[in-house]
Amino acid sequence: MINLSFRIERWALARPFTLSRGSRTGAEVIVVEWQEGETRGRGESAPNARYGETVATALATLERLRAELERGGAQSVAALPPGSVRNALDCARWDWRCKQEGTRITALLGWPELRPVPTAYTLSLDTPEAMEAAAREAAWRPLLKIKTGGEGVPGRLEAVRSGAPRSRLIVDANEAWLPERVAPWLAVCAALGVELVEQPLPAGADALLAAIPHPVPVYADESFHTGADLPALAGRYDGVNLKLDKTGGLSEALRSLEAARAAGLGVMCGCMLGTSLAIAPAMVIAQRCDLADLDAPLLLARDRPGGVALEAGRLLPFDAALWG
Repeated sequence: MINLSFRIERWALARPFTLSRGSRTGAEVIVVEWQEGETRGRGESAPNARYGETVATALATLERLRAELERGGAQSVAALPPGSVRNALDCARWDWRCKQEGTRITALLGWPELRPVPTAYTLSLDTPEAMEAAAREAAWRPLLKIKTGGEGVPGRLEAVRSGAPRSRLIVDANEAWLPERVAPWLAVCAALGVELVEQPLPAGADALLAAIPHPVPVYADESFHTGADLPALAGRYDGVNLKLDKTGGLSEALRSLEAARAAGLGVMCGCMLGTSLAIAPAMVIAQRCDLADLDAPLLLARDRPGGVALEAGRLLPFDAALWG
């Protein structure tokens, strides 16, 4: 017999987190516990308003579907649409399987043991002066991710490069650039050694990307949820940002990863704001990605007990007591 429990948790950030759509001081997550017999598995997800979800709507969905999910088990989970609700359930069930079978997630997948994962560290959108100061403080980190808005992007990028001259840089526009600015700003990125740019134009309004040069690879984030989105991205993007809260869990993330590879695209693994419980399954996917942006626990005032550890800019393999 399956018993499900779920709750909302709120985690304070170490400092405000700002991107083109607004600023946050905390992370709100949903934690699901999946119990069959004496074994219990956990999963975490972060509903995102950009995709029409909140923690309140996610919790209401779980409450509404509880009986069906407890009756149908894995089949009922798989039938849910992509998103944070299915992610929490799917990851909780993977954790349950690992504990039930007394093995690690990599063994269930037939993969080698987990290796450390280098991760980007995000610099929030701010004034050029503040972003340069933040970059200087984080300059020891090998990879920095720069949040930009739709104004003053070259100045902010130059400020970050000045503050962290030796760090690798990636840029996340969060759909904020105007069409006429994309080509010149991609050229600025190339001149500053930026390695990729995420989602410069709004999802559904990005056809321009197929008609302009890409001196820097352009990756889809908001335009890409699962492998089903790939046909619409052809010719527009050089890669995709794979997030479990978009795919709806590890199971679909594994399929979407293979589909993106088959389409010849680069793949980075990203995350929403949350704790190490959400990052652990993402670290599994990151084993086979080109790049990882899994810094969410590093942005918290405090992480979940037993969370992932960082060493020289790399997330170390997590303990089975955390997940998987």
